[in-house]
Amino acid sequence: MQEIIKLLIGIIALVAGWFIGDYLAKITKEELKEIQLWIKGIILISLIAGIVSLIIRNDWLMFGFFFVAIVSSRSLIKK
Repeated sequence: MQEIIKLLIGIIALVAGWFIGDYLAKITKEELKEIQLWIKGIILISLIAGIVSLIIRNDWLMFGFFFVAIVSSRSLIKK
């Protein structure tokens, strides 16, 4: 039961990251143009760290890294 609750909380956080990324892209249009390369690096590092966290079976780290990747990628897509 605890595993299901942890997964549901993680999924809710990832869905929230989708909307947070859209909102951040909307309010920071000018800044995003200047730091696109850095954001792409953050996305890459977050995806790699999320996959490593999945392999070592650490759910909280995995969801955290994927949250950062989703927020960052939505910010770039919505520019």
